[in-house]
Amino acid sequence: MSPADHGHEYYLRTTSRLSSRTRKVLRSSAAAAVLIFTLSLTNGPTGSGKSNGPLPTRYVGDEKCLSCHKEYKTFSETAHHLTSQEATRKSIAGDFAEGRNILKTAERELTYRMEAKPDGFFQTAVLGTAPDTVSMSQRFDLVIGSGRKGQTYLYWDKGDRLYQLPVSYWTELASWVNSPGYGDRFLDFSRPVFPRCLECHASFFEAISDPNAGNRYKKSAYVLGVSCERCHGPGEEHAALNASGVKPVNQAIVNPAKMPRERQLDLCGLCHGGIGVTKAPTFSFVVGNTLSDYLQLQIPKAEDPLDVHGNQIALLERSRCFKSSGMTCSTCHNVHTTQRTVADFSARCLACHKVESCGMYKKKGHNVADKCIDCHLPNQISNVIFSTHDGTTIKPRVRNHWIKVY
Repeated sequence: MSPADHGHEYYLRTTSRLSSRTRKVLRSSAAAAVLIFTLSLTNGPTGSGKSNGPLPTRYVGDEKCLSCHKEYKTFSETAHHLTSQEATRKSIAGDFAEGRNILKTAERELTYRMEAKPDGFFQTAVLGTAPDTVSMSQRFDLVIGSGRKGQTYLYWDKGDRLYQLPVSYWTELASWVNSPGYGDRFLDFSRPVFPRCLECHASFFEAISDPNAGNRYKKSAYVLGVSCERCHGPGEEHAALNASGVKPVNQAIVNPAKMPRERQLDLCGLCHGGIGVTKAPTFSFVVGNTLSDYLQLQIPKAEDPLDVHGNQIALLERSRCFKSSGMTCSTCHNVHTTQRTVADFSARCLACHKVESCGMYKKKGHNVADKCIDCHLPNQISNVIFSTHDGTTIKPRVRNHWIKVY
């Protein structure tokens, strides 16, 4: 009997005892076809890729960079650097404690259980009513998101295909939620992860060309997080030139602060300018390049509404502050260290503006000095990314980068 025949027989034998309601949920699920092959397995795929595999051409890795530039070690604690990681108990923000590791869905016969086992961490879908249930597990392999707002998770299937897991974590709620892009009524582990998604949450993934699958990658050739070289360019030549201790005139490395304003915005716009339409292979854009040669971003009309999450560059460009100065993203953001407090950012505003010129100064006095951001770049609800929890749609709040009086 072939593996497919054996799986089909097991599927029929196992599901025959389920309620008609449960079978309906299963038949409607994209995971039903996957279950034919996986119901007889106790765990998901074993092993995971390593972020320290072969690097992109002429890259040397963060450890090499920080061996000389020790003053920037705080970069390893930033949301950019932690935007993707290997899945470990430290990197997964969600709670595996009994009673807090269950996600109930809108379908009463479907729940997800987060499990910490000696050989890894797993999401297990349980369908049916005990004792007549079927289950399916997949491993937490990669963590996407620093956890400041939340995280979602990826797993490797069939060796080299990346999929999103159906359960994510929402920090504000301190709770597991249904992952964005997934419904909450069907057992489903089938959402593929495509290169453009990874381009904004990692420094490198080598895709495997396959006309039938757009989510295949070499598991030995990826670099997680936003690395030093993602923003400064390949460091091999730079490291070799400085190995002797004699500082050469030509450092063979890019300092983004010294680039023209347009190129600085292109670097940030790769991920903060919208999804766009790819014109070149993902991860081929290098700092200093013209972004439009690699990615065609939507240029919104002046009257077009913009989501606070979708295109932060376009929102910034609408600002009077941007139009009347030479400001860039790094005018306010120090990417080498964590920035969390409103007061830290407000101090950047007061580098150009006097607190006395604020319309609220007469009423509030110097108390407004630390609150520029909350008034002029407010946290607002995004409508382009959302999830479900307890049958309710939940949406994150993101700072609106259109600087103005609200």
